[in-house]
Amino acid sequence: MKAQKIRQLHRTLVPFMVLPLLLTLTTGTAFQFAVAANRAQDFIWLLDLHRGKFGTVNLEFVYPILNALGLLTLVITGLLMWLRIPQRRPQA
Repeated sequence: MKAQKIRQLHRTLVPFMVLPLLLTLTTGTAFQFAVAANRAQDFIWLLDLHRGKFGTVNLEFVYPILNALGLLTLVITGLLMWLRIPQRRPQA
């Protein structure tokens, strides 16, 4: 895959993945703090959000898969861009 296409894929995917990843990160971390404070039962709703259950919209089956595929794609494209050795331009 050409560097331009990798960069375009990465740039296109980022806006769609920012919110789900931040939601997963914050709800998972907040629930762990609730567990540490022995208040897990009061914050079960955080696990629902963490797993993809948004009120009447239940994405529990698809949400983690899409989240994982999106994150994996961002990691791979990011690494490919980062590891890419700049091509030398021919000197005139």
